[in-house]
Amino acid sequence: RRPCPSAETCLEGHSDIYMRFMKSHKCYDIVPTSSKLVVFDTTLQVKKAFFALVANGVRAAPLWETKKQSFVGMLTITDFINILHRYYKSPMVQIYELEEHKIETWRELYLQETFKPLVNISPDASIFDAVYSLIKNKIHRLPVIDPVSGNALYILTHKRILKFLQLFVCEMPKPAFMKQTLEELGIGTYSNIAFIHPDTPIIKALSIFVERRVSALPVVDESGKVVDIYSKFDVINLAAEKTYNNLDISVTQALMHRSQYFEGVMKCNRLETLETIVDRIVKAEVHRLVVVDENACIVGIVSLSDILQALVLTPAGIDALHC
Repeated sequence: RRPCPSAETCLEGHSDIYMRFMKSHKCYDIVPTSSKLVVFDTTLQVKKAFFALVANGVRAAPLWETKKQSFVGMLTITDFINILHRYYKSPMVQIYELEEHKIETWRELYLQETFKPLVNISPDASIFDAVYSLIKNKIHRLPVIDPVSGNALYILTHKRILKFLQLFVCEMPKPAFMKQTLEELGIGTYSNIAFIHPDTPIIKALSIFVERRVSALPVVDESGKVVDIYSKFDVINLAAEKTYNNLDISVTQALMHRSQYFEGVMKCNRLETLETIVDRIVKAEVHRLVVVDENACIVGIVSLSDILQALVLTPAGIDALHC
């Protein structure tokens, strides 16, 4: 082999190092020794299920169907948003369906045309397969289910996978692309960004979540500056506060009830390197960064899916984001 002309060129050879790392580790390696997993029977009332998500501080739960003796789906905050969006009339009208529906009834009504089998993964599958499945299926929760016992062991997320990778990153050679900027790498979404204003009513924000299928909406003032962010997770506070019967209030009013774990609006700009971005998103434990210009005005969004696509799938020649 010829000697490397420079260290930089040597690094080029490491562009697939994170992909190889993910392929050499199993989903089982990422499952913590102890973690809380909440499972709901499909005969449980929808309202009780959402209160139970809040009480347990979890964002999603696998659904068990006793008749089939198997897991059939997931109940997530997206379901709560879809129910509110579908049935909300006005502050004066009780959401009867939320009070009375069982999970199975909601699934029968809502999933009539869109029914898809539960996407899950075996503990023996590679983390690479988990990343591919999460991004390709456009999901944020991937249950790890033991194929032998049928037990759900854990729910894998982008955040957990990126954190696991970050633990080992310092021991690996750094690929050259980590020193490139978001702009050079073309990472993130920069057109047709969904956002709201401080006085946008909650019901309107929920419509945007449903129609645009996004997981967070930057809150932007009249001058285009990002002043807050309203995420799907914030919507669960409506169940916690039992205030889901008045969705005509503004996003600003709803966010006054936000719990102490608000992660804040984490921002970045297009000229920062991927290395800086990964570090920031992992340390802040957020799900996305809002890309702003020099006037703090919104220009784009970088999500965990964008980052995992760039670190793991792009070097493998796979574009799961757009397939």
